[in-house]
Amino acid sequence: MKKGILITFEGIDGSGKTTQINALIQRLQEAGMSYRLFREPGGTEIGEKIRDILLDKKNENMLNVTELLLYSASRYQLTVSEIIPALEAGNVVICDRFYDSTTAYQGYGRGIDLEFIYRLNDIATNSVTPDKTFILDIDLEERRKRLGKKNLDRLERETLEFHRKVRMGFLEMAEQNPERFVVLDGNQAPDELSKKIWNVIKILKEIS
Repeated sequence: MKKGILITFEGIDGSGKTTQINALIQRLQEAGMSYRLFREPGGTEIGEKIRDILLDKKNENMLNVTELLLYSASRYQLTVSEIIPALEAGNVVICDRFYDSTTAYQGYGRGIDLEFIYRLNDIATNSVTPDKTFILDIDLEERRKRLGKKNLDRLERETLEFHRKVRMGFLEMAEQNPERFVVLDGNQAPDELSKKIWNVIKILKEIS
């Protein structure tokens, strides 16, 4: 039985996940709590190689199911070799994206059958489910402003319609499972968002 808790952060590109993850880590450090941080795809030597393939702009002809299976392969490697042991050791495990991104991007965005993705997600995570998932939500215009002149990777370069579907996918998942998901307005001040996230974590870990 796992002793730790798994916290995941989701949202479209530019939503502020990295800022809020860093703020949470600082609070955990101040509280003297052990944690592990991972990112998807990646988090392992094999996973990082898969990440390079997935995000490389040269691979624009990658087929949708190929993409799905590569994400899932990276996730299985990370979950079994890193996340499960970290949870069993009692850590707060933070993951920058997890299987909900696959549901949103490859399911809602690419149009791959959702029931198939649900089954694959379960296999790729050894049935591990986040204790809480924070979705930082921004609209597509705000996304455009935040990404600015960044050198976009293969997924970030997708069409606005694709990213609209992804965003709607995240929001629909949250509506279907309000116990696990917390949707936050990504336009709020970072400090306010950080406080809200920490309040949820305190309840999960019963921190005074």
